Amino acid sequence: MRTVDLIRRKRDGEELSSEEISFLIDNYTSGAIPDYQMAAFLMATYGSSMKDQEVDSLTERMVASGGVIDLSGVPGVKVDKHSTGGVGDKTSLIAAPLAAAAGAIVPMISGRALGHTGGTLDKLESIPGFRTSLTVDEFREQLRMYGLAFMGQSAEVAPADGKLYALRDATATIESLPLIASSIMSKKIAEGIDSLVLDVKVGSGAFVTKQLEARRLAQLMVGIGRRADKRVQALITDMSQPLGYAVGNALEVMEVSQTLQNAGPTDLTRLSLELAARMIFLGRITMTLDDARELAQRKLLDGSGYKKFKEVIQAQGGNAQVLDRFDMLPNATGVREITSPRNGYVSAIDAFSIGMASSMIGAGRDTKDDTVDPAVGVILEVKTGQKVDAGAVLCRLYYTKEDRLEESAEMVEDAFRISTVQPEERELILEVVG
Repeated sequence: MRTVDLIRRKRDGEELSSEEISFLIDNYTSGAIPDYQMAAFLMATYGSSMKDQEVDSLTERMVASGGVIDLSGVPGVKVDKHSTGGVGDKTSLIAAPLAAAAGAIVPMISGRALGHTGGTLDKLESIPGFRTSLTVDEFREQLRMYGLAFMGQSAEVAPADGKLYALRDATATIESLPLIASSIMSKKIAEGIDSLVLDVKVGSGAFVTKQLEARRLAQLMVGIGRRADKRVQALITDMSQPLGYAVGNALEVMEVSQTLQNAGPTDLTRLSLELAARMIFLGRITMTLDDARELAQRKLLDGSGYKKFKEVIQAQGGNAQVLDRFDMLPNATGVREITSPRNGYVSAIDAFSIGMASSMIGAGRDTKDDTVDPAVGVILEVKTGQKVDAGAVLCRLYYTKEDRLEESAEMVEDAFRISTVQPEERELILEVVG
């Protein structure tokens, strides 16, 4: 079996067998296949896609490249939540504590920011002292103690995916639906979960911009999960404008604190509650989804979710007081206001531009090795549909360095569309798959 032959066959749209996919993944993980050949294979896959059986085989082999975390010693159904990536998407830090407070066991292996999208680990690490590099034993013990733990991908969990993800980022193949699906699901299956709630983002601020493609991605992942004997549901949600008002790591932690105290933005609160409810339901805490929604709402209103998040912050070495005292979080040194050029209605806020502008001033990464500035980002003052006067503040850029500030400010200005007609309200949750 030769790598070049498999690249050619995939380039020409042929279906590869599970043995051929195993050959590629095993030899790339061991170093026998060089980056340049795997990069060619990824681009061939991007161009010709994969059949469901190929995606299943790819996922299974990436899981097998490491081990599956054994959570059998932790009582209860294990349920995780994963987002495909968006701008201002901090729902994991809200939905997970709410679900854990309701009694679900929530193991979360999370990712980092890349490009215009944020990463859960970077948000958590903006909390002084918070440690995401848990060992598997520490991860397991914290789940036993608190029902919730956050950790990054380790060498023990789908290491093939770790190598492939870095290469995908460098070869413009991130957006391939089969590669997205196998990457996400290999990590989740290796995590040892029983159930999974997926938030598949669609719109300008997502990796998938068309609803038809988002539906296909959701179906792919739900299918992989079910064939692996996992309970999986996917929500397809709007990412045409940022979620909530805050974009940037410490800024988003502040908004998480406000939301867990029932004082957060309407869109963020609503989506977080729905995700938490589905986690509670798939975690078999309630018999019906409606009961799960009531329980999630109760855990928000009585402060249980807020208390749970504080417990987990402390357990992972962080200072939980930051949720009450925002001055203890990293804070920017400069602020730039972006104002409306005219009277009218905010007809659009391009999430991609806001995410890229935030990344430019240090909130994100161009490559996986870049350092993130936890203090910087963007805070919106308006949302789509709001009426504004000329000169009204649309958003504020928080920065610590002036490098690329002007470029970032221009990009943010261009993200806002002001029109004379109020736009129709767009649904936040567009579809449910599974």
